[in-house]
Amino acid sequence: MSLCQDNPKGSQKLHDHVELRRVQWSKELPDVDTRGMAILGRARWITLRVRPPIESVFARHGLDSGEFDVLSTLLRSGPPYQLRPTELFRSLMISSGGLTDRLSRLEKAGLVKRARSGADARSLLVQLTDAGRERAEAAFREDMMVEAELLEALTDKERDQLATLLAKLARALGESD
Repeated sequence: MSLCQDNPKGSQKLHDHVELRRVQWSKELPDVDTRGMAILGRARWITLRVRPPIESVFARHGLDSGEFDVLSTLLRSGPPYQLRPTELFRSLMISSGGLTDRLSRLEKAGLVKRARSGADARSLLVQLTDAGRERAEAAFREDMMVEAELLEALTDKERDQLATLLAKLARALGESD
């Protein structure tokens, strides 16, 4: 189905699949408020649409999105680019087992190293290697270029407004990061 359909009433153009569904629902269940669908349905569609080009950035750098998440979390932590595994998995909102698997792959690729903490010999630190830092930075720079291109339909002011509104919604839904 085309994303720009003639409205059956002829009064306006329907601009996307979500609006078409809202019109259909308004006929079948006119008492149901579908404004949530107008926002969350589009957010879901947008997320699904932008994943492939973003994930292809990571693939070009020899990473999957989970591995990139680990490297970028270490990079944005600042020098010396190291964190405890518990800090990493809490930040990434994954299980400790999921993190262990990612760390093993990244260590094997020479992008991170695990070393005993000087302060506590029982504790491990995960640290970016120079190669990991270079790869994370290159992938992040390219990712931000792709994301900027994906948002070209919006003006700078519209991007700022949308970012502000999404941040407000995220806070209301309990996002703490």
